[in-house]
Amino acid sequence: MHYFSRVLMMDFRDAVDATRQALEQHHLTILAEIGLHDAMRRHLAVDFRPYVVLSTCSLPLARQALEADENVGSILFCNVVVQQHGARCIEISTVDPDATIGSINHVGLVSMSRELRTVLQHVIDDVALFAKSRHGQRQCATAE
Repeated sequence: MHYFSRVLMMDFRDAVDATRQALEQHHLTILAEIGLHDAMRRHLAVDFRPYVVLSTCSLPLARQALEADENVGSILFCNVVVQQHGARCIEISTVDPDATIGSINHVGLVSMSRELRTVLQHVIDDVALFAKSRHGQRQCATAE
């Protein structure tokens, strides 16, 4: 699969905050935050569902990757998406680094992509634990 995700029952703002905290706890740096809901309203006059993209990376791994292949920059960063599917039904998703960085035929980059994949899975798991601690075991309907 080219990405992985988790659908959780929680407040959108809590989900974004919990995702930021989990990224920081796992030493991932947020380089940009894009609020598509606001951007679409401002530029297209469209009322889009709450949708935030956190562009993130592990700076130490990014440095190693760029030293191994100076052209890897275009696929180096991971976007972690927090989006709302109905009332309090939140999906946290991210690209699978094995599908991007890991696809390059370079042993060092494959190793880094697997390490990053594990870290990103832990981030999503941590947000799920936060949701469970705040909202219990309640389940959402499947994401639309």
